[in-house]
Amino acid sequence: MTQAFTQAAFTRAPQAPKLPTMPTGWPIGSYDTYEQAQHAVDHLADKEFPVQDVTIVGVDPLVVERVSARLTWGKVLTSGAMSGAWFGLFVGLLLSLFTPGAGLAPILIGLLSGVAFGMAFAAAGYAATRGRRDFVSQSQLVARRYDVLCQPRNAESGRDLLAQLAMSSKSWF
Repeated sequence: MTQAFTQAAFTRAPQAPKLPTMPTGWPIGSYDTYEQAQHAVDHLADKEFPVQDVTIVGVDPLVVERVSARLTWGKVLTSGAMSGAWFGLFVGLLLSLFTPGAGLAPILIGLLSGVAFGMAFAAAGYAATRGRRDFVSQSQLVARRYDVLCQPRNAESGRDLLAQLAMSSKSWF
């Protein structure tokens, strides 16, 4: 990929390290939520602070899995049928476009085949779990707190700006 289409082509900010590295800098603020840390960095940017020296670090990470629904054979088969129907309809439409005089037959065949295969694959996947995971959930990576770090050359002025923010907007949080 050429440099013309990367974010680096549009900004003068240094590139982030390619390999995982420990963050560097001095703490200039600590917040309970990511939203608060993001607001703090946005405040620094609004004050024309060199934000390329700033890093938000989530401290004490946790994986939170929120259970959203019970999983049943009916839900599994319905979901498989629906996703298979969309794929089958897409394949059927492509076949009907490139087959002269085919009519609706490729669309119907694709739709029915997609439903059948979607249900079969969903059933096989669910059966393979053998009832060990009869629920649907979403996972998130969160932290107990979020520290804003800054390179030493600008840390003192950054800390002063964030102190001004804390004093002027106690009602924001």
